[in-house]
Amino acid sequence: MANRRKLVVEVVDARSLLPKDGHGTSSPYVMVDFYGQRKRTRTVHRDLNPNWNELLEFNVGVSQSEVFGDILEIDVHHDRIAGPTRRNNFLGRIRLNSTQFVRKGEEALMYFPLEKKNFFSWIQGEIGLKIYYVNEEPPPPPPPESDPQPPPQSESDPQQPPQPESGPPPPQPESDPQPIGEQNIIEQSSGEANSTQQQSEQLPVEPPAKPKETVPDPTTVKPLLEPKDEAPAPQPQNVPQESPQESDPQPPPPDPPIILSMMSNSIKEVKSAGNIARPISRQTTTESFFQDPSERCINDRTSYDLVEKMYYIFVRIVKARSLPTQGNPIVKISVSGCHARSNPARRTRLFEWDETFAFGRASPDAVSTLEISVWDSASQSDVEDLAAFIGGLAFDVTDIPQRDPPDSPLAPEWYRLEGGGAHNGDLMIATWVGTQADEAFSDALKTDTTGNISSSLKNSKIYNSPKLWYLRATVIEAQDITALRETSFQVRAQLGFQILKTKPSVSRNGSPLWDEDLIFVAAEPFGDHLIFSLESRQSKGPKVLGIARVPLTMIERRVDDRKVVARWFSLEDTVDDKKVYRGRVHLRLCYDGGYHVMEESPQVCSDFRPTARQLWKPSIGTVELGIIGCRHLLPMKMLYDKGTTDAYSVVKYGQKWVRTRTIMDSLDPRWNEQYTWKVYDPCTVISIGVFDNWGVQEANDCKDAMPVRPDLRIGKVRIRISTLETGRVYKNTYPLLFLSPNGVKKMGDIDLALRFICTVPKLDLLHVYSQPMMPYMHHIKPLGAIQQDMLRNAASKVVADNLSRSEPPLFREVVLYMLDTDSQVYGMRKIRVNWLRIINVVAGVADVVRWVEDTRSWKNPTGTALVHVLLVMLIWFPDLIVPTFAFYLFVIGVWHYRFRAKNILPTVDLKMSLTDIIDRDELEEEFDTMPSSRPAEVIRARYDKLRMVAARVQNVLGELAMQGERVQALVTWRDPRATGIFVALCFIIALVLYLVPSKMVAIALGFYYLRHPMFRDRMPSPALNFFRRLPSLSDRLI
Repeated sequence: MANRRKLVVEVVDARSLLPKDGHGTSSPYVMVDFYGQRKRTRTVHRDLNPNWNELLEFNVGVSQSEVFGDILEIDVHHDRIAGPTRRNNFLGRIRLNSTQFVRKGEEALMYFPLEKKNFFSWIQGEIGLKIYYVNEEPPPPPPPESDPQPPPQSESDPQQPPQPESGPPPPQPESDPQPIGEQNIIEQSSGEANSTQQQSEQLPVEPPAKPKETVPDPTTVKPLLEPKDEAPAPQPQNVPQESPQESDPQPPPPDPPIILSMMSNSIKEVKSAGNIARPISRQTTTESFFQDPSERCINDRTSYDLVEKMYYIFVRIVKARSLPTQGNPIVKISVSGCHARSNPARRTRLFEWDETFAFGRASPDAVSTLEISVWDSASQSDVEDLAAFIGGLAFDVTDIPQRDPPDSPLAPEWYRLEGGGAHNGDLMIATWVGTQADEAFSDALKTDTTGNISSSLKNSKIYNSPKLWYLRATVIEAQDITALRETSFQVRAQLGFQILKTKPSVSRNGSPLWDEDLIFVAAEPFGDHLIFSLESRQSKGPKVLGIARVPLTMIERRVDDRKVVARWFSLEDTVDDKKVYRGRVHLRLCYDGGYHVMEESPQVCSDFRPTARQLWKPSIGTVELGIIGCRHLLPMKMLYDKGTTDAYSVVKYGQKWVRTRTIMDSLDPRWNEQYTWKVYDPCTVISIGVFDNWGVQEANDCKDAMPVRPDLRIGKVRIRISTLETGRVYKNTYPLLFLSPNGVKKMGDIDLALRFICTVPKLDLLHVYSQPMMPYMHHIKPLGAIQQDMLRNAASKVVADNLSRSEPPLFREVVLYMLDTDSQVYGMRKIRVNWLRIINVVAGVADVVRWVEDTRSWKNPTGTALVHVLLVMLIWFPDLIVPTFAFYLFVIGVWHYRFRAKNILPTVDLKMSLTDIIDRDELEEEFDTMPSSRPAEVIRARYDKLRMVAARVQNVLGELAMQGERVQALVTWRDPRATGIFVALCFIIALVLYLVPSKMVAIALGFYYLRHPMFRDRMPSPALNFFRRLPSLSDRLI
């Protein structure tokens, strides 16, 4: 029976409401409307900051699509009965989309500003709410009530109806029918048969008086399906029992239900009278109401238009029956020179495999033969033993039907095995010709991924990053600490591998104070403990006085900067197993959901959303990526004296990771896989990496052994979403470059196809550029730069650890490479690159200065004359200065529009990265470990080079400081004569500007600056000579 899902709205309080009763107060109440259900809170009399603390529960509708589109409307009104008024009693409203709701346990108190009903409304204040979904177990169904019986009478009583003889009880649906209107949400189970059975239990059935009308006549069904009428499948797994047959004491004929289960994956309930609603494709769990659809669904497989269509022959081996063997037989498949073998069958009443194979095909019209054979378990070796041959089948590939989504899956059928010892053996299979858009493609064993490696490492998989939170632990104080003298105390906090310490606090009375924040990175699900250790700093080392363990599940969540309630935690002894009281510590703990936990490098971040789902904004579009394949890859390893590469690709955008299947032993792998992500911010970057699967060679050396060596990096490509035009398909080839201590090397090329689709109006997309990139909490309570870098490193390690524990795993070195954890490593090459980037930025300013110098030098007399005219116009009409400057920038932008990249998206620039002229010693320094593992002579040489660079930086900083001190010396009277001259000159300039119009002075100064070189002296100007003679503080340095 389905769980009852309810929406819970906890109305906590409101702040700063408008007065409505004419006496400076209001008597507010809240009216909540959701899905056609309306509920209200009590009235709080005469209070502009009311507190309700009430829970309002709403039943969720049967159709989940209706829930996704419904709006939660909350209105605040003034109660006219409590305080009569002639004014409008409306105090404000808010409207929330149901996609912002979360499940129970993720809720947090949020304050929403009250909105107006119309333009002329006067509204102020905000309301605090907690909104979440909750699943409740339905009450057990009442026992079947028998028909009311009169009091017992004697057998001679003529009014007593005859009692039925003892026998099987009547069917339960007839005695306790469940009306359709009182049904809860129909939940879709893992199998279609179970979901059908649940629906049949909830709908009324026909009376048992007509059981023969609901069961098809075996005489009419059997001739149509004669080869499929043996060995019934297990009833508890696939086929729901019908009520009339359950009530029949005689065993029902097995043929009709078995035939129905074999012919279709969805079992038809012919006994039901009403129309059964179709379950939608969303999972009917609590996650359906808070999980983003793009992160839940793999892809829309009906729109594979960015990649090449690849044809496959799909063979699904389901089960077999009546095989003359007591072992676990296997199935061997051969088509077009490709061979595949299934795992040993599982023994139940039948021999079950339920495996799907995909054989590559050049075109749908290629002619070949599909051979399927069943062998005894003794024939698992490559050498075929004819004595172990049980039977086989052969199909002409041209007769196999072709299927394209959204066609429904092809139903498996029974086929009689021929040859061998299986005289009556049958094999249930399904064969069809499809493409990579088929839903069976992701889990099928493919011919281009064959090998000894585990099939879970070959197929395409989608991963989701764990939900990360910033855990803020505020250590306030400690009490009841035994201290014989003045002692320095320190609190050490540990969460997994993260260890933070407070500053030392000196206390004489055993009550040290800190009031310091320690921030950790925590990932859901929360299972660890946050451990606090109080240490006493002594000369011999720190001594632990007590430990407090705090479960992560009991910590409160918040989405703003409000203060949570602090709590006292007892410190226990660390030596004795008994819980001995050693004092207590005052802590304020909370999860900060208003921050974005950044695990990527800030320059190439793919997501800026906060942790709390309630604060997410709607998406602005989708980005579709087609991973076509690679070309001209270099061999990454040697296998059987031959260079080979087993390549796969990993894509990371937002919280969604994609791993393509592994193409075995190919230097030109073709994946042709397409994926979709939702875009919340256009100023994000999608990263595509290519790796060599080292697990193949590990499995060849030792079968069933997990890979112990890291997967080798081949290259990585980054593409910024903001560079994509809306609706345009970009199909380009990008070089795969890999930087190693030996230099940069081109490992091959990758073919990609991208398309960005905007799903919001154009103005909404442009409005995103005016919004802050980081969430609200990053601005009202920002984190330090060093602290952010530490938290980013911790977050990347947490993500890598979680994904490496997935099945199949996404290995740690792959995740860290995709997250650019080594981008902050020191390197002399990076210093030169950043310096050249600064030079490139100021190059425009240098060009303007050069143009001005050429103008005042009269190299182009006509241009200089026009500049004089422009100068006079701008000074005489100063209102034209800003429009002229804006129009000039407009002309520059239009001019550069001609030189934009039209077809090829920007990628790695080797010239800007200085990889062609880099020194090998500098590359080795960049890839060196920390601490260094090089010899002492190499480290000494690096240190001397670093000292030379540091000396140049030191001189530049000293020059900047000296110029600033000279500016200060103008009015500080360090040089009395220089300061006197400057002050007197300022007084004279003030008098002149009071008497002479400022426009005339500006024109005179402009003409004087642009005067012809024949009227200029080649020596420096008197003003520059005066400034250079001002004193600085360099003479006071030691």
